[in-house]
Amino acid sequence: MARPLSPLRRLLPLALAAALPACSLAPAYHKPDVGPLPAAYAGQTADGMWSPAHPADTATRGSWWSVYGDDALDRLEKQLDTANPSLAVALARYDAARAIVGQLRSDYYPQLGVELADSRNRQSNNRPLRGSGQPNEYSAETAGFGASYELDLWGRVRNEVAAGKAEAAAAAGDLASVRLSLEAQLADLYIRLRGYDVQDRILKDTLDAYQQGLALTERRFEGGIASGLDVSRAKTQLSDAQAQVSEVEAQRTLTEHAIASLVGVPASRFTLPPDTKAIDVPAIPLGVPSLLLERRPDIAAAERRVFAANAQIGVARAAFFPRLSLSALLGWQDTGMGNLLSVGNRYWALGPDLTMPLFDGGLRRSKVQEAQANLDAASGQYRGIVLGAFQQVEDNLTLLQQLGMEAHQEDDAASAARDSQTIATNRYREGAVNYLDVVSAQTAALQAERSAEQVRTRRLQASVDLIRALGGGWDASQLPAADMAAADGPQAR
Repeated sequence: MARPLSPLRRLLPLALAAALPACSLAPAYHKPDVGPLPAAYAGQTADGMWSPAHPADTATRGSWWSVYGDDALDRLEKQLDTANPSLAVALARYDAARAIVGQLRSDYYPQLGVELADSRNRQSNNRPLRGSGQPNEYSAETAGFGASYELDLWGRVRNEVAAGKAEAAAAAGDLASVRLSLEAQLADLYIRLRGYDVQDRILKDTLDAYQQGLALTERRFEGGIASGLDVSRAKTQLSDAQAQVSEVEAQRTLTEHAIASLVGVPASRFTLPPDTKAIDVPAIPLGVPSLLLERRPDIAAAERRVFAANAQIGVARAAFFPRLSLSALLGWQDTGMGNLLSVGNRYWALGPDLTMPLFDGGLRRSKVQEAQANLDAASGQYRGIVLGAFQQVEDNLTLLQQLGMEAHQEDDAASAARDSQTIATNRYREGAVNYLDVVSAQTAALQAERSAEQVRTRRLQASVDLIRALGGGWDASQLPAADMAAADGPQAR
């Protein structure tokens, strides 16, 4: 008859399970220090197109591209969100990270199983300890249930789950970062394409003027007023402008193809009609520099990976301590000759299982060192991403400032060049100058207008890059609540 368990032995596992759930061997987590942050961005000026955010930093969140007020861009950005293949890959990786959390969380619960077996067997004539009355062949039937549960005495399971949650949160940040990058890339390409539209219009307007100039020169040549050299110069100028039109149209087509790939459409089936409507450089509220750490998804992802690396140290340290599991078995066995589920055929087992390696040649110590090194690497990567983010903001603020001044200068240059072109053309009609002066003035006017448009395009692209550097339409509150719970994960006691 089995000896009943004493009250002490029955309560001991429960007491251990209740007393030790808060124990963790992970170091107390601290976000990596990036040093003192400036009170304001160096490139931030009160009279610029950007300004401090008042009262809340919300103007560029969500559909941030709406600040450009372009319906076609809005449609393309929404199409990108549903059809871009790179975004689908990032989403799948995030889903995989969440699934891994589910796998790790399964260790919180008992593992239950069932066994059913029915076999026909023959035992060896020379089997050790075989009885003389045992048959050579026999049947074996088994039906049983098993359960096991590891008591997480040292926080190994909890730290693994905390690390998994943090990695899932980092994957969510990666997803947001990929989305923001693709959205910014699409906006950049769209602005470039509209810049080509404007340049194409400038060139075609110029072609009309050049053709009129050629006709005028040919009439003057026929009248004996102009030389053949003037006609040759007019033809050369016209042909060169036509070549520039061909180049701009080729670059526009390539840009259109790139947009097609971003929105998930074959290039041969995608077109965007020309549109020369001006896109204004938007006002971009900056907030304060410290908000950058909360807005950028790549910074948030890097910080969660630091947390995960910190939790993995607790997992590695737990290997130095015993692992205690509780297991139970209940079932029936029979040789196929009677009622399998009869009382006499039952078997059971219940008890704890304690395991602890005594010597492993330094394996566990090396794993702790590896985990610490991974934490150091993740912390260094976090600091590098933060510093890079501040550089990107300052770079684009500086670029916007300089391009703003350059735009005014180019507009002035284009206006002056147009005046020079008009004067030179009138004086040529009057016979006061030769056609070389007209060609020089027209060439300068065309170059000035194209340069002014190129600067406007670069300013708009710099504004897109600034919004991207500031975090676009993303913030930490958009991370799933279940993933962010890892921020309150186990700490050392």
